[in-house]
Amino acid sequence: MTDLNALHYTDEHEWIAGVDGASGSETVVTIGITDYAADKLGDVVFVELPAVGTEVTAGSVVGEIESTKSVGELYAPVSGTVVEINDAAVDDPSLVNSAPFEGGWLLKVEVADGALDGLLDRDAYVALTEG
Repeated sequence: MTDLNALHYTDEHEWIAGVDGASGSETVVTIGITDYAADKLGDVVFVELPAVGTEVTAGSVVGEIESTKSVGELYAPVSGTVVEINDAAVDDPSLVNSAPFEGGWLLKVEVADGALDGLLDRDAYVALTEG
């Protein structure tokens, strides 16, 4: 089980897991959407993600998540280079609903140190979604 208190969050309902590894001053973070977002979307039926090697900019649209209720955009919570996408979630979009913090992760991005500065902690995210 993922420790939700160890994650960072955005007000666009993405989560960011800290450092997976380091190579010099670059780190790799894992990104997905929260259970709150997955619940609001309904049953996810399609996930479109950027290609490995794509440069993404924080706040820009980098993908699409389609559900039985609506189509939502996926925003990059950090700037960096996509180093991996979750092919399992592309092949089986229901993972976004059933395991949003584990098997339903979406992409991994190599970012510069300090890229997580300014993101929400768990308490701030809970306050945002309960308000």
